[in-house]
Amino acid sequence: MKTTTSSAVYSLSYRDGKAYMTAALFIVGNIVLPQLCHLVPQGGLVWLPIYFFTLVAAYKFGLTAGLLTAVVSPLANSMLFGMPAAATLPIILIKSVLLAVAASFFASKARGVALWAVALSVVAYQAVGMLAEWGISGSLADAMQDIRLGWPGILVQVFGGYALMKYVKKMK
Repeated sequence: MKTTTSSAVYSLSYRDGKAYMTAALFIVGNIVLPQLCHLVPQGGLVWLPIYFFTLVAAYKFGLTAGLLTAVVSPLANSMLFGMPAAATLPIILIKSVLLAVAASFFASKARGVALWAVALSVVAYQAVGMLAEWGISGSLADAMQDIRLGWPGILVQVFGGYALMKYVKKMK
């Protein structure tokens, strides 16, 4: 089974205007998608929508676009809509940044869109993020919430993110 496509991954620089335009598009996605998910009770906890476009931005367009998306998206959502709540913002920012770093790292190792690399990106940010949340909150139950409740969102990140990146490849 072929899990790597010939799709290129890019590494946009902070000096490149394309990085900011690309990040802006993904930030909008990370604002709209959580709002749609929050129409369903516990939609944010189950679908983990704030991370989806961060994954795609970092994997497909590199660390710069990923970090911009990872930091601005949760801050903008919190300021505009109060979600995520200010109390949860630090751990969400930590997990978002971890995801951006992991996705850009595994994308560079895969040298294309690979299901294994997308999956490892998600597993890595969830594992390290869970440890960080446990350390911050002191509650293992709170730290495992993304796994316990958010497993559908994790699956969407892996398979939906992979599918979207394959689709973006075909748009060129």
